[in-house]
Amino acid sequence: MTCATRLVEIFGSQAEVARAFGLDRAVVNNWVKSGYVPARWATEVERVTQGGIQAVEVLDEASVKKPVKVKSRPDDVLFGSPLSGKEAMDHFAPAKRISSFHPPQRTLMGPGPTEIHPRVLTTMSQPAIGYLDPVFLEMMEDLKGLLRYVYQTKHPLTFPISGPGSVGMEYCFVNLVKPGDKVIVCRNGVFGGRMIENVERAGGKAVVVEDEWGAPVDPQKLEDALKKNREARLVAFVHGETSTGVRSDAKTLVKIAHEHDALAIVDAVTTLGGSPVRTDEWEIDAIYSASQKCLSCTPGLSPVSFSEGVVDYVRSRKDKIHSWFMDMNLLLGYWGAGIRTYHHTAPTNSLFGLHEALLLLREEGMENAWARHQRHHNALKAGLEAMGLEFLVKEQYQLPQMNAVRCPEGVNEAEVRKTLLNEFSIEIGAGLGPLAGKIWRIGIMGYSCRPDNVMLCLSALGSVLSDMGMPVHVGDAEAAAHGAYASMHAKAAQQKQKSRAAA
Repeated sequence: MTCATRLVEIFGSQAEVARAFGLDRAVVNNWVKSGYVPARWATEVERVTQGGIQAVEVLDEASVKKPVKVKSRPDDVLFGSPLSGKEAMDHFAPAKRISSFHPPQRTLMGPGPTEIHPRVLTTMSQPAIGYLDPVFLEMMEDLKGLLRYVYQTKHPLTFPISGPGSVGMEYCFVNLVKPGDKVIVCRNGVFGGRMIENVERAGGKAVVVEDEWGAPVDPQKLEDALKKNREARLVAFVHGETSTGVRSDAKTLVKIAHEHDALAIVDAVTTLGGSPVRTDEWEIDAIYSASQKCLSCTPGLSPVSFSEGVVDYVRSRKDKIHSWFMDMNLLLGYWGAGIRTYHHTAPTNSLFGLHEALLLLREEGMENAWARHQRHHNALKAGLEAMGLEFLVKEQYQLPQMNAVRCPEGVNEAEVRKTLLNEFSIEIGAGLGPLAGKIWRIGIMGYSCRPDNVMLCLSALGSVLSDMGMPVHVGDAEAAAHGAYASMHAKAAQQKQKSRAAA
């Protein structure tokens, strides 16, 4: 039975299949007659059928029915060469292991990447166009506007850098740190440590404000460091530390930096899109994030935003920026206002995807997105605590989207993750640095932040821990999560009634 006929069987008729996919009935009829569903529909078929028909099945069937022709002549003919194709090439050819790579369907609940919305995947599969194509340039402007919305800013220089969040981090430091500069860096996890590396590689001197892993940055320690180092003109800290799941008070830390005439660089890699980030209200000078976490896009893009003061500061530098690719002065010609000038080959299809992901956030509304992450965190937390598990971070500092949970005494942390992946196809993260082997990092970010993922994770984790001898009663965690959801729904309904009465 072909995938097309299976669709008809699942939905009852060709008309119902067409209705489910938003297609003309003639299209579905053609699928049935030709004996396959086109490969571009693979992800959507899996989503609409809720896994009843896997994407890999559609792809495999389509490649057999309509194989892609990639060779124009036989193997033993090499155009323009006296040698045959095999004589010329086989010496370098690797053994063929995978005919075409189709990754397994995973439930991604680690520190990133997250699951990607089908609309984003579909958009990324669109035909490529040039990075100076007028249509693409128009999309770039819209993309910048959407990023300003997500960052809650009016900064003109708000755009995505071609590279992961680590490139966004380096972009900030290489442009703002001059050789010999003293920079106050707050470290309370792995990524504060990476900031120190960036300062030193840019030729600066890092003055480190240390806090315990799992604790937020202490504002008083930052104040004291700035008083002792009055020549420091930069402060850097992580808003939401991915390695521990702790959130620091960005508004207060930036205010302290400004009181001492210092600019603030903020890491919002894990917070952007999942927790309040108010760039203008908090007067943040330079901020960076990543596309693969709460924005639920493909990895490889780093949205950044800079105040006018930062742009003026960089333009006034007398020395050359110590990176050609990340020189803000050069990228202004590509992402700034006015006529676009060539800088590098932008990853067009990834940018298509980011644009669609930001559209989804705009349709949901930022405050609704923040509330969604908090709501599902509350349910997950209730379920985990019902199992007897403890959080690393105190409640008032917990990041909703990144939950660091202590591994119980006597339980093999790595074995739990391995079993979840192999038996339930669920990915959660391990601890880093001094927390390696001591915690799990459970992410509910972006498109992965859904009630079905919360309940699946609780059920699977409870099953694995029970098999390992922990006194976990099956159903308790799920019941606690359902209770948390019910309580939140009841509270929201009461508030709505009060609002109506007041109106």
